[in-house]
Amino acid sequence: MLSELKGILEDNAREYYRNALQAEMRGEYNSAVTLFFKAISALCDLYILSKEGKIPSSHADRFRILKSNHPSVYNVIDKDFPFYQDSYKARLNKETSEMLKDDAKILFGLLKIRMQ
Repeated sequence: MLSELKGILEDNAREYYRNALQAEMRGEYNSAVTLFFKAISALCDLYILSKEGKIPSSHADRFRILKSNHPSVYNVIDKDFPFYQDSYKARLNKETSEMLKDDAKILFGLLKIRMQ
């Protein structure tokens, strides 16, 4: 069960990341930011699963666990969350998209997972 969940989270993170890259190439930065953040969230859940043996039940639970137990990972997602929230009501730009892309790359590297 645990390895199946890990596989699902890895596959989802790669799918979100791949689709974010495609959206970014089309200049669709709001979509790219949303998808990069979803990749980051899946990677954070995978990190928590590997360290704690469970998957968070919500954004709030994810943030609480990371803040308490894994501050370096928390700092990544906490910095990026406002941009994800802004994607609903603002036009985002290439720089924001690239920042979230770089943060996703950091988490892929931390977890030693290939990005594509």
